[in-house]
Amino acid sequence: MDDVFKALADPTRRRLLDTLNARNGQTLRELCAGMDMTRQSVSKHLAVLEAANVVTTTWRGREKLHYVNAAPINAIAERWIDQYDRERVRALADLQTALERDPMSKPEFIYTTYIKTTPERLWQALTDPAFTRRYWGVAFDTDWRVGSTMTWEEGGNTTADPEQVVLESDPYRRLSYTWHTVTPEWAMAVGISEDVYERVAAERRSKVTFEIEPLGELTKLTVVHDDFDEGSTMLAMLSQGWPGLLSSLKTLLETGDPLPEPEPAPVPSEN
Repeated sequence: MDDVFKALADPTRRRLLDTLNARNGQTLRELCAGMDMTRQSVSKHLAVLEAANVVTTTWRGREKLHYVNAAPINAIAERWIDQYDRERVRALADLQTALERDPMSKPEFIYTTYIKTTPERLWQALTDPAFTRRYWGVAFDTDWRVGSTMTWEEGGNTTADPEQVVLESDPYRRLSYTWHTVTPEWAMAVGISEDVYERVAAERRSKVTFEIEPLGELTKLTVVHDDFDEGSTMLAMLSQGWPGLLSSLKTLLETGDPLPEPEPAPVPSEN
């Protein structure tokens, strides 16, 4: 947590975060265009932000894209804002809100966390129903081969569809699959209203990708959920759900027990 405070203490690094918050997923070249400094200097500041886990990166072809990561900001909020007078730390609360709001450009969700486990154990936790049921309440029926269909079981409901498929499967490194079909039974099970169900059912199918990287005693997990429509209701719902789910996964792997089931988050309503 000290690394996060040090990273945020520099005005140049805060400016970089503001730039990414306005438009997430930028290359180094794009970030340099808005900074009055050399490419090498911008790279050094980004390295500090990455080391503090405030910025995370993914590769798309030959391009390295930079994203704001809200995970360490959540940790600051949980440790400080919940224990002390909120008026004294309003700046932190405002920063958290700014970093978690939906980016104005690409409709996607990016989250990075570091877990004290092995890539093999993390892969098992992402694919084995004995694990996924504990922190997610979901079980997958698939052989995890590229192109294979996936059947989702959640809350006693089974969702099967030919378009629910495994997209990438590189054990202990990378896993990607399409999101489940939105059905009336699923909507009823998770408690969303008819109008919200109609909106999410009309949206195109999204996909989620898990990138796994060993780092000594830790394993870095980056989750990228994308392929949403602009203004996606499903994205707004998932952006509320993924942080808690991934925190429960981390806790399960590090302690043997998932987090307690939280109160259901409010479902976004149409304005």
